Amino acid sequence: MMTHQEIRVHGHLNDTIEYFAMAAARDAYSRYFFEVDSDNLRFFSPGNEFILEPEQISHRGNGGTFCEYMFGVDQPLSDLAKTDVRNRLVLYGAFYKGDGSQLDFTAKTDGESSYEQIFFEGNATVNYFFFMTGSVTGKVSEQQEDIVRLLGKTLKRSAHVGLGDDAELIDEIYNLLGHRSSFYLVKLLHKKHKQYHDVFKALYFNYKTIPEYEFEALQQLADELDIDKYQQERIRIDVMYKHPDNQRIVDEYKNILIECNLKGSINQLENARLTRLKTLSVRNKIPAALFYTLDKMLKHDKLVDLDEQDYLAETRQVLEGMFFAEAQIDANINFEDMSLLLHAKRQASENRDHTFEHILLETGKACDEKIHAGADLILLEHFSYIITYFDRYDNTSAVINQLAFMENVHFGEEQIRSLLGNKKSFDELNKSLWKDLFFKQVLGNKYLGQFGRKKVVCLQKGLSAIEDSRLTIKALVDRLRILEKEERLYVVLLAHVKERIRNFYSKYSTRIEQEELLVEIADELYNKGLHTGDIPLAQFHNVVVNIKKEAVYLHNLLPKIISERDAALREDFLDNSGLDRFYVEELEREYFELNDLAIDDLYLIRKGFAD
Repeated sequence: MMTHQEIRVHGHLNDTIEYFAMAAARDAYSRYFFEVDSDNLRFFSPGNEFILEPEQISHRGNGGTFCEYMFGVDQPLSDLAKTDVRNRLVLYGAFYKGDGSQLDFTAKTDGESSYEQIFFEGNATVNYFFFMTGSVTGKVSEQQEDIVRLLGKTLKRSAHVGLGDDAELIDEIYNLLGHRSSFYLVKLLHKKHKQYHDVFKALYFNYKTIPEYEFEALQQLADELDIDKYQQERIRIDVMYKHPDNQRIVDEYKNILIECNLKGSINQLENARLTRLKTLSVRNKIPAALFYTLDKMLKHDKLVDLDEQDYLAETRQVLEGMFFAEAQIDANINFEDMSLLLHAKRQASENRDHTFEHILLETGKACDEKIHAGADLILLEHFSYIITYFDRYDNTSAVINQLAFMENVHFGEEQIRSLLGNKKSFDELNKSLWKDLFFKQVLGNKYLGQFGRKKVVCLQKGLSAIEDSRLTIKALVDRLRILEKEERLYVVLLAHVKERIRNFYSKYSTRIEQEELLVEIADELYNKGLHTGDIPLAQFHNVVVNIKKEAVYLHNLLPKIISERDAALREDFLDNSGLDRFYVEELEREYFELNDLAIDDLYLIRKGFAD
């Protein structure tokens, strides 16, 4: 290990910017590397300088800047695809050539940046700047190229950057340099952003869903610190992404998208997985912006298989043909056309294909242009007619999917009335639309859990019964609330029964053992204020049976599936056990982590050992 000395200079430029400047060399104590000039603070070495001015920084010579990536910052696909790349690295005077796969180094390395720009383009809280002497020689462009080869991999991957461990970071870097080298590091800290970050992180990691009064206090803090809404949002998103529960979901979503981008297509199984992860993100209060950003960066809308795009041609034919090419003859949209468009919208939604929305936007723009040019206003009426049905589709789909895939969704009479109104409108087009558009897809989803299925079936039958005057709206709401309570109790029971069996019971097969277990669980839930009524025997026995199924799968079937690569056995268990698919996948992940198995083998199992 290379021994070296360090000199550190610390101070505050103002009430917003704090700086830490460090010089590392074998003889650093005998070096002079900074000076104060009027209002400026200058750090320098032969051929290099870095100046902290009141409103900006300026630099000359070699080096660059790096920071931890904040989630949502544009990243090259090469960085996204490497799970060990944590940091953004920018070398002065370096630019990507052509397709962005190769850097071009120029001699123009001097420049300046405002503090606002630094914390906007880089990390909102902490950014590093560096320059060096020794180990790199020649023209400044050659020095920059040598720096990339020498330090690039470390600077992009070092965990010390995000942890803010400057001493460990310098040790890590200096060990890569020659013994005559000197390394200079300047860290800029945005104190107001850091304060907001720390307060929000404490609240979010404590509550996950922050109470309204706490969030109001947070907003008041942001106002007092004069932090703009964009920086507030990216700080919050970054903190929420880094919560372990969230990061696992978002990273898996990202990894699937990366794999699809690399092969240039997305299949139905991968798409179903992405959709499930999106559903879980809503349940876990993960910001939708995390997924929108990934979709945008990874060009998700370009990955739909070509053989699944017939509906787009049909959509374009109806919209362009009836609205434009044949507008002078007959611009009416009949029931059959509207049904076709709704099925196309459903298929586009399932495929996560944004091209459908682009076609719709293009149609709306062309419609406006024709009307401004003197076309009949009937065009606008027809387009509005389509948009109205699409809005009904979006509202209905959102409500039914929330009921199917989210816990603790409270359904009231207002939602039921809205669904009944929408159902009447769809029935006017085609009696089969209601079932085909909204229930076939959900009930056929392999990730639909046992309680999600019960609630969806209850809703479907209940709406029909209301229309036939066999049920009231209030009665349907009561039925759904009973299922919600059962779902909440099931989750609580599952956690507590598993914990008690793990710690106190080696056997729980006989009726007497189960009755003793039930009494103890009931007392525990009562004492904790989690459940005060009787625990239904059927639900308790269902929990115990499911725990037995888990044990059989983890101890008998899963080892066999792994050793014999028997993906069919896994699918057979998932299809017939009655256990929720995503819950089993979480058990599998825990099994692999506990037994230190390669996580890639788990992905192969889920893919059926197929490329």
